[in-house]
Amino acid sequence: MEELGLPELTAEQIETLCLTAENAAKKYILAKVSPKLVEKLNISVEADGAKPVNLTIEVDLLLSPQAKNADVDKLAGEAAREALKVSEEYLRKLP
Repeated sequence: MEELGLPELTAEQIETLCLTAENAAKKYILAKVSPKLVEKLNISVEADGAKPVNLTIEVDLLLSPQAKNADVDKLAGEAAREALKVSEEYLRKLP
């Protein structure tokens, strides 16, 4: 765990952070799997605390049986890691 030494986040910054993480996870999955093969995709991002802020990212993914070679758990985990990476980049750019 790394502390970025950020100021306390505003409600708007926290909302943007959560949306940024959610969009990053969705983009990652849809880049790896055709949208036609995605039966269910729920991404939940929760920010807890203001300083430090803790992000909880949950990716609930269900693929069509036609996606035989896809490892759903691995893909969901990779999407969550990508969301965390993009979130950290967002936080580093804050003034």
